Amino acid sequence: MSTQQVSDRNDPVIENSAQLIAPMIKGEKPRERWRIGTEHEKLVFARGDHHAPSYEEPGGIRDMLKSLEDFGWEPVLEGGNVIALAGADGGISLEPAGQLELSGAPLENLHQTCAETGRHLDQVKAIGERTGTGFLGLGMWPDKTRAELPIMPKGRYDIMLRHMPRVGTMGLDMMLRTCTIQVNLDYSSEADMVQKFRTSLALQPLATALFANSPFTEGKPNGFLSYRSHIWSDTDPARTGMLPFVFEDGFGYERYAEYMLDVPMYFVYRDGKYIDAAGQSFRDFLDGKLPALPGERPTASDWIDHLSTAFPEVRLKSFLEMRGADGGPWSRICALPALWVGLLYDQTALDAAWDLVKGWDMDGREALRSAVPKLGLDAPLPGGGKLKDIAAEVLAISRSGLAARAQFNKAGDNECAFLNPLDEIVASGKVPAQRLLDKFHGEWNGDLSRVYEEAF
Repeated sequence: MSTQQVSDRNDPVIENSAQLIAPMIKGEKPRERWRIGTEHEKLVFARGDHHAPSYEEPGGIRDMLKSLEDFGWEPVLEGGNVIALAGADGGISLEPAGQLELSGAPLENLHQTCAETGRHLDQVKAIGERTGTGFLGLGMWPDKTRAELPIMPKGRYDIMLRHMPRVGTMGLDMMLRTCTIQVNLDYSSEADMVQKFRTSLALQPLATALFANSPFTEGKPNGFLSYRSHIWSDTDPARTGMLPFVFEDGFGYERYAEYMLDVPMYFVYRDGKYIDAAGQSFRDFLDGKLPALPGERPTASDWIDHLSTAFPEVRLKSFLEMRGADGGPWSRICALPALWVGLLYDQTALDAAWDLVKGWDMDGREALRSAVPKLGLDAPLPGGGKLKDIAAEVLAISRSGLAARAQFNKAGDNECAFLNPLDEIVASGKVPAQRLLDKFHGEWNGDLSRVYEEAF
């Protein structure tokens, strides 16, 4: 989730609808300026007893962030607390229960992405040696109850933690217990955005299946392969889901802005503080009738903040965010951007991927999304068959797109090898969660503490 870094905002008040779509238009870039932004979250645990460290405790999250400053990261403060870091490799931030996230810099190719990921993991491992902490690549805490998890000192999280139980049964689980990998990608025009949005939204369940990695809850198998994905089904229906309107005729920037105007607000940021506006209407804000700030109207930055508070499977801001994947180990982090860059950054590949899914109806897309958390690659496709029946074809399309990009490293290798972990999953028919379950029922003999041996 975003970290607010601006305390004094002298930005324009929104006075017309053109300002609502301005961030999307500003995101348009020619192909040569398209970049790749990768985000990945990790669970932090104390090596001694596997508890989740609090912010304040010795060797806890605050000490970890301060130690990372030794690598050139600059602290970002809120209320006198270091709650994020900024640097050449993007930003490091905290999820609500201390999950550590790298929001990587916008990079030209996947070789740079993987090098950035490697630098980050080397740094946190070094800090972990000092603080006695380890990092676990999973989609969800495998053994922790909500009550066992700390809360980070970030104002927006206080508001969200109060609001989530009002709108769903699993929003607190989403905030406190889950981790993801995401990739942010560019578009050249409104039409290009629409094709990429539709294609990636339809295929997002495949990413969920390939990266499914959250089969345990509170120490036991939970009956799902991606419980993290299942959690989103009852987090907050007003701001999640498969967005049927994206597939309707006429979809574009204005229609997405209309959707966002109907997403209830969380907060307004003023003078370094978050003001609780949870459940209130941005449309009322535009009219100067927001109960939290009577008489005030929103600025452009308020709208940018609001765009970050919807959580559909694909999200539009000034770029497109792919949001379907569970967190995972280093070996799979680079595979997610590889999948989507291959599919979306080459026009021939994008056309082929859209041809594969354009005949699906909305009921079929919704049914696939609903089935994937439990069934993974065995989820039924719209029109018949199973998701595994198209998985190899989608990877082949992605591989062709990566090959066409012709982005080489110093050894002369292109980007295609970053798909290898996904090829292995499809060839075996077993997603990561199924491999963990095999270990749990086999060599671990039901001892889930062994999962910490899978740490980075």
